[in-house]
Amino acid sequence: MSNISIKTNADIEGMRIAGKLGAEVLDFITPYVKPGVTTGELDRLCHDYMVNVQGTIPAPLNYCPPGYTPYPKSVCTSLNDIICHGVPGDKVMKSGDVLNIDVTVIKNGYHGDTSRMFFVGEPSILARRLSAITYECMWLGIDKIKPGAHLGDIGYVIQQHAEKAGYSVVREFCGHGIGTVFHEEPQVLHYGRPGTLEKLEAGMIFTVEPMINAGRREIREMGDGWTIKTKDRSLSAQWEHTVLVTETGYEVLTVSPGMPPPSSIIDKAA
Repeated sequence: MSNISIKTNADIEGMRIAGKLGAEVLDFITPYVKPGVTTGELDRLCHDYMVNVQGTIPAPLNYCPPGYTPYPKSVCTSLNDIICHGVPGDKVMKSGDVLNIDVTVIKNGYHGDTSRMFFVGEPSILARRLSAITYECMWLGIDKIKPGAHLGDIGYVIQQHAEKAGYSVVREFCGHGIGTVFHEEPQVLHYGRPGTLEKLEAGMIFTVEPMINAGRREIREMGDGWTIKTKDRSLSAQWEHTVLVTETGYEVLTVSPGMPPPSSIIDKAA
């Protein structure tokens, strides 16, 4: 427990600013996600917007955890059966593709981390449902956040909702604490049992970012050392917000004018 940082008021204010800026990159890029555009072009547009308009630093660019090669781009673009960490390149998007864009900006030392699903042209019914269920999973998880709750409560409600829909939860990647460090304690698993793992306290900040597969949960890593795909080539979806534990519940920090509204499922769950 001791290694989970409790943020100060100044930290929280810094994280609100960074979170808003991260979300605004996704607002900015939305109209460019269409057939005929490459993922590399989306990366270039996001990079220029972050650096030249916002004055933010793209956190993924040259990010290099132990055992990895430096990440070569400014955002992650995960298309179709890519679960996460898809590297932008010369892949031309076509109608029916589904895309996750994952953005993390650094402003005044603080990280704002968020991702959204996008449809390229007209999606299949399966893609639309998978994205919708994954969005509900994220919000059900977020809605469990309050002082005294446990991380296991978040994972449990996400896993239950995904599996009830016939989908599977990726186990190898999870949400994470965040602040002036990109990835810190705690690990926020998207599966689990209620009442287990760390107890939440006001001032904690972490991401909730379920990765849900239409097929089985097994993964495979591509030769670039970053891109993770579904082993059975089924579609995968992910949504992500950065969330603060408040005295009474939670505050989503990655908010912007163009963000999709909270899922109505949390009203039903209340």
